[in-house]
Amino acid sequence: MQPDLNTPAAAPVQKPGFKEAFLFWLKLGFISFGGPAGQIGIMHEFIVEQKKWISESRFLHALNYCMLLPGPEAQQLATYIGWLLHGVRGGLIAGILFVLPSVVILLGLSIVYVTYGSIPWVAALFYGLKPAVVAIVMLALIKIGKKALVSWLHYALALLSFVLIYFLDIPFPVIILGAIVMAVLMLWFYPSTLRSRNSEEVQVTDESGYYINTASVLPHTKFSWSKVAMKLAVAVVLWVIPFLLLGLLQDGSFWNKLSLFFTKAAFITFGGAYAVLPYVAQVTVEKFNWLSSYQMIDGLALGETTPGPLIMVLAFVGFMAGYNHFAGSLLMGTVGLLATTYFTFLPCFLFILVGAPIVERTHSNTSIKAVLSIVTAAVVGVILNLTVYFGKAVVIKEGLTIDYFSLAWIILSIIAMYRFKVGMITWIGVSALAGLVMYLVGYFQP
Repeated sequence: MQPDLNTPAAAPVQKPGFKEAFLFWLKLGFISFGGPAGQIGIMHEFIVEQKKWISESRFLHALNYCMLLPGPEAQQLATYIGWLLHGVRGGLIAGILFVLPSVVILLGLSIVYVTYGSIPWVAALFYGLKPAVVAIVMLALIKIGKKALVSWLHYALALLSFVLIYFLDIPFPVIILGAIVMAVLMLWFYPSTLRSRNSEEVQVTDESGYYINTASVLPHTKFSWSKVAMKLAVAVVLWVIPFLLLGLLQDGSFWNKLSLFFTKAAFITFGGAYAVLPYVAQVTVEKFNWLSSYQMIDGLALGETTPGPLIMVLAFVGFMAGYNHFAGSLLMGTVGLLATTYFTFLPCFLFILVGAPIVERTHSNTSIKAVLSIVTAAVVGVILNLTVYFGKAVVIKEGLTIDYFSLAWIILSIIAMYRFKVGMITWIGVSALAGLVMYLVGYFQP
């Protein structure tokens, strides 16, 4: 079909003002419920479809890169797009505002939790929430597994990673490193085993109606080794200064341990929050004794009810670490939450502001995707470990007796959210009310 030469081309969209973009990122921080899929969907609808700030191909190109990174892909995608639109300050504003509302909300909820959590009716609300959280993790396992396990090799790797972390207590970073090494070796010696044989047909479309499209050349996106070196130096300084300042506080060794642990966690969060939580629980609960397994599940419940990335659960862990270590100090708990948030998200900005200029001049790399498929398969086994870990804590009570309400509510939650598509936030509310009912009828006694 020949194009109609009499049809005028779409008028080019003007560069969005910084204030307009700022207001959108601020709004996004308050409405970004529904996990990464929902958050990315909101950005796509507004930025690509409504405002036409960025074309579909550029949006997907940025998303593909963010999916390869450790950390929350939706937050990093916001940072990437903010950087495309307004340079470094745009990326910083987009990334910070994506998490700032959830930081404030989660801090308030954490203070309420430790202050009033021992009140019977409040404990009853969390009693109902715990089995719903287990169901949410199980559904995440099913959803990720369907996408990641595409061959017998992937199933075998998922099972192997579960055995290693659950039965042998092999740390999560070691499993991920081993998966990467294995994938590279397979790619070297048996490349046909990993590389997909499916070729995708690229549809050529007219993107002239977008501010940033395939033909756009943005001066600030050009790659420069001097800029990379400068950004790396700034990142190191931004990491060292708070690290040293926290070390000056009471019991500096505790703060050093917290800073180093969450920095390390930030670099290995391949697969999202559900993948790194088993590692965080394994270390902070069983090794450091910063919080209990029940408090870990309560933190996940709080994280599910707040906007922003689910990785914010780590901020709750940091709060409880400071609160418990310093004998119930709300101030130290607050410092712990803010420090954890800082060290968790600092690498996210580094990955985008340093890596994005490189990505802008590259195309999709099949080798990287092949390696990632192996890593993702291993992550599925780790998430299975998280499911078993939380499930045992919720269903099996002291004395190895079974909590039949929790077991039944897990099953009911899966049916409601998977079969009948009840919204997660809605079901969390229903579950909290169910816990309150169990308290009122005398079944649950804190």
